Amino acid sequence: MSGEPLRAEWERVELLGQCLVRLRAGGPLEDTLLEPLRTAQAGVRRGREEEDSAWKRLRAAALSALEYDVLACVIAPEVEPKVGWLFQQLQPGAAQPSYPSAALLQELLALRHEEGQRLMVALAEDAPLRRLGLIEREEPGAYAAIRPGRGVAARLLGAPEPPLVIPGALRVAGTARWEELILPPSRLELLREFLLWIRHRQVVVEQWGGRAVGGPVALFAGTSGTGKTFAASVLATELGWPLYRVDLGALVSKYIGETEKNLNRLFGAAHGREVILLFDEADSLFGKRGEVREARDRYANLEVSHLLARIEQHEGPCILTTNLKGHLDPAFTRRFQLVVEFPRPDAQAQARLWRGQLPPRAPLEPDVDPQLLGTAVSLSGGGIRNAALHAAYLAAGTGGPIGLRHLALAIWRELGKDGRDVSLAELGPLRRYLPEAVPC
Repeated sequence: MSGEPLRAEWERVELLGQCLVRLRAGGPLEDTLLEPLRTAQAGVRRGREEEDSAWKRLRAAALSALEYDVLACVIAPEVEPKVGWLFQQLQPGAAQPSYPSAALLQELLALRHEEGQRLMVALAEDAPLRRLGLIEREEPGAYAAIRPGRGVAARLLGAPEPPLVIPGALRVAGTARWEELILPPSRLELLREFLLWIRHRQVVVEQWGGRAVGGPVALFAGTSGTGKTFAASVLATELGWPLYRVDLGALVSKYIGETEKNLNRLFGAAHGREVILLFDEADSLFGKRGEVREARDRYANLEVSHLLARIEQHEGPCILTTNLKGHLDPAFTRRFQLVVEFPRPDAQAQARLWRGQLPPRAPLEPDVDPQLLGTAVSLSGGGIRNAALHAAYLAAGTGGPIGLRHLALAIWRELGKDGRDVSLAELGPLRRYLPEAVPC
């Protein structure tokens, strides 16, 4: 796994480590070390100047020479294990000795005081190395380990990447097709326009000189069950990218500073990867920022501001969903590239949903008509999905086809889920099919 085009990089890091071992022991730097180091340094310069440099696989063409040096030192232990053992020798007692600390990097690269200040800037949270997810540095101390970002070494060497793990997010399984998405044509057009922002970024920004913004970021607004998450799955399927649902509850911590760390890990893992991030029920965190009455209120506002800033900086699609658009801070909604309203389906749309949600190979009694179901009871798309499946299981339990009695009972169960008193009148023409002795 040494990576032939980058061999000079790893040789240089190893030779720098050997020189440091010699200097710490008070010995001279002999030509047997210096000559190979000069050769390796010349190879490093040539390799970084090549048109098809392997470093370009990391989309890191704009890094400074110092930033390249840092990245090479951080990646080297993963590529050449002997470098990791050398770093362990140079950092006895470190928690993670195989990766260099800021203190070791300064000594290893023979940086003077003013150059050491440049190193601290290069390792800062908003500097390219961390913003691009190329390195990870959880602690700010001079002796904390600095690791390569997840999958960075594999990408650099053109090797298969490890399975993507995004801290604080879970992958949404399954695929979804456009024809399954029941929305008005105007909303479908908005979703297709969102894809244009993703697919043609290079043309608009790099070729035409358009302003580079993060994201794109879209807000999907509508009541529960109207298809917001399903629409995100449709977009992910269309792109051939995975969809990751962000668990805001797992990210937000009561301990000061932990929320920011969690967010940095999330966006660091997703940076530069072809994934869609879905922030479900975003109004729970992105609501109107309230009056500051105590220190914790002020810090909660800072957490929100940090999250908004990270979303704007992230170069990848983010989708935020909300059931209560009116609860979002108007100053935040202006930052979205697109806002898509998801209406409750009308009778015609509900009929289409019933047609699509009833199991396709299930036997149906002759009087089961999706058009009747669509006009009988007003349900959301999620409610129709749940009722259709429940009716299928009721029918399977009797060993017969799905009939209106199964559907009436399934819809009745769905209507009663929110704990309110349900009237038989809400079933419309289906109420006569509801079994007389229905347990409540």
